Amino acid sequence: MEANWKWVALTAVAPIAWGSTYVVTRQLLPPDQPLWGAALRALPAGLLLLAVARRLPRRDWWWRSLVLGTLNVGAFFVLVYVAATLLPSSVASTVMAAAALVLLLLAWPLLGERPTRWGAAGAVIGMAGVVVLVADGGADVPLVGVLASVAAMLMSSVGFVLTKRWAPDEPMGAVTAWQLTAGGLLLLPVALVVEGGPPPVDAAALGGFAYVAVIATALAFLAWFSGLRRLPAGTVGLVGLLNPVTGVVLGTLLAGEAFGPRQAVGAALVLAGVLLGQRPARRRGARRAAVEAPGRPASQPEPVASATQAASRATASSRRASARLP
Repeated sequence: MEANWKWVALTAVAPIAWGSTYVVTRQLLPPDQPLWGAALRALPAGLLLLAVARRLPRRDWWWRSLVLGTLNVGAFFVLVYVAATLLPSSVASTVMAAAALVLLLLAWPLLGERPTRWGAAGAVIGMAGVVVLVADGGADVPLVGVLASVAAMLMSSVGFVLTKRWAPDEPMGAVTAWQLTAGGLLLLPVALVVEGGPPPVDAAALGGFAYVAVIATALAFLAWFSGLRRLPAGTVGLVGLLNPVTGVVLGTLLAGEAFGPRQAVGAALVLAGVLLGQRPARRRGARRAAVEAPGRPASQPEPVASATQAASRATASSRRASARLP
């Protein structure tokens, strides 16, 4: 697994932006209408990307967009919204970080991407950091919020792997737009039936919705899926561990949440796991080829063969010329 740091850096935009949504949701958005919160996040982002991509789904991508829109957007956003209103920012974001291990495991049977030793070690160390970050015996952690966060993590992990499997050739901006638009359209009627009309939006809420729609959704999902196309799913999952670090830092700076030595150790472990997982895997075939052919590859004897054939032809020509002499 050779790390491509340009794509790793681009992919990191997504978990950093997602980690910030917990604080924004708790501080700026209406707390009691999660369906409308999810719809007003997904649909504007999808329509924005659709206007840029200017491409509609074709053939199988109509039903695929509905499936991915449900897993990655519709049900996912509702569950994340519920978790964000019930859990501290650090707890909600670190539960989502378990996707690092889930993606690593799902990519093996579904994508044929076998986990490397460095990737597995990075995931274990990163998840150890997650445990340290989230282990706060004094925190009030509602079980419903934890279950919502776990369900969101599992559904999105399946959706991410399916996106990588189904969309090797489609423009990623269009694929992202289709999912977000489908998820937003699925949410609208459900929000109307369950929660009634849309929530009142003041200036602060309008700014919050604009941020989560444009930055934490349109830009973040496009960066995430672009990285997922070019990097192994396990690598992308490890980059996702930056989500809890962002949640902890912003929760401390903006929401006054506790940050002490335990959180510092946990964040350091998470970052160590992310960096460790980017180490390239050794290629046995490359080492064997280097040992067998330090100079010219042994499997290419053409120059020697050509010289021998030329000498044979020259000898035969000399004999024929000698035979014609009187």
